[in-house]
Amino acid sequence: MKTSYWLPAVLASTALAAVPAHAQNALAGQSTDAQIDALRQQVQALQQQLDQLQQQQQQQAAVAQSTPTPAPVASASGLPSWLNGTSISGKAYLNFSSIHQLSDGKTGSQGGAQADLKRFYLSVDHKFNDIFSADLTTDVRYGTNGLSNDDVLYVKKAYLQAKLSPAFWVRLGAADLPWIPFVENVYGYRFVENTLIDRTKYGTSSDWGVHVGGDLANGLISYQVSAIDGHGYKTLNRSSDTLDLEGRLSVQPLHKFVLAVGGYTGKLGKSVAGTPDTPHNATRFDALAAYTGKRARVGVEYFTAKNWNNVATTATDKSDGWSAFGSFNVTPKLALFGRYDWVDPNKRTDPAAKEHYYNIGVDYLIDKNIDVAAVYKRDRADAIQLATSNGTIGGVDYGTYDEFGIFTQLKF
Repeated sequence: MKTSYWLPAVLASTALAAVPAHAQNALAGQSTDAQIDALRQQVQALQQQLDQLQQQQQQQAAVAQSTPTPAPVASASGLPSWLNGTSISGKAYLNFSSIHQLSDGKTGSQGGAQADLKRFYLSVDHKFNDIFSADLTTDVRYGTNGLSNDDVLYVKKAYLQAKLSPAFWVRLGAADLPWIPFVENVYGYRFVENTLIDRTKYGTSSDWGVHVGGDLANGLISYQVSAIDGHGYKTLNRSSDTLDLEGRLSVQPLHKFVLAVGGYTGKLGKSVAGTPDTPHNATRFDALAAYTGKRARVGVEYFTAKNWNNVATTATDKSDGWSAFGSFNVTPKLALFGRYDWVDPNKRTDPAAKEHYYNIGVDYLIDKNIDVAAVYKRDRADAIQLATSNGTIGGVDYGTYDEFGIFTQLKF
């Protein structure tokens, strides 16, 4: 430690003050040179003490820097530290509506006013680090319009994800499939109705398997491929001896236009080990073109399928259909929307069978997480009884389904 020019004088005064009175009297009797030598010795002693104190402080600082800081046992909110990186979210589709159904001119199995919880999803997501994360999503639904006893809690998604980059991620378990969830995001009104392929049971939204995907060129191109068991998320099939494949490739120029193609091939989980092979593969080709602006949204979805309902039979068949949808925001909170679906379910085995569906409504955004919509739905199936998300529609000749009500979406 270096001292300035005034420090020796200060130390000398301090040293002199520290000398006992009898010593000072003794010094007074000494010569000036002797006094100066005595004071110099006092200054040197004090200087050594200061140097020792400074050295001790430096050693203590070095020890403090090398000692690791204990890991926190609780977050700032008071929750356990292992909950860091965990989030909980949910989504519910509820409605109160009046239904009138006819089959061959007679009252069908559904009718009257009723409240319904179509879906309730509860999700728990956890991020382990920048690469690994996990998701668990449950799905609660009641029997279709009270007609069945399939009221149950499902595991819709349960997977471990490794995201190596935005261009490549891998999910193992039950996860979103490439097509239906993608179209739902473009359509925007899943809480009112399932999209075309989901509504008419030509596909499902989630399944067990291995899923890979990613975004390229800053989101301009998106892709996903899934190798799955084919039964859907409601059943974990351990007896199937084959894997089904579903894929999608999409392009979003200017982030407003959406162009996508996709496909599916497989046994739909009906090929069982140790039994004769199923006669057919179920195949499906998908296409979508849409515009998704801030105020207006319009799009067309198309599919064609072969042997989707004939995997285990010797007969062959073909199906196709299309859906046109649109919406317009009158104000930031008020929107008008509508949709029309046309399906030819049995082009070879029953050419007369056809289905026409449409809905129209007005949606009000109460909050960014709460939608309330007044909706009218109409479905007509000719020469067929067709399974849909609204129950079985149709009859030997024809059948109709009319529904009017309030449909809501709640998110948190």
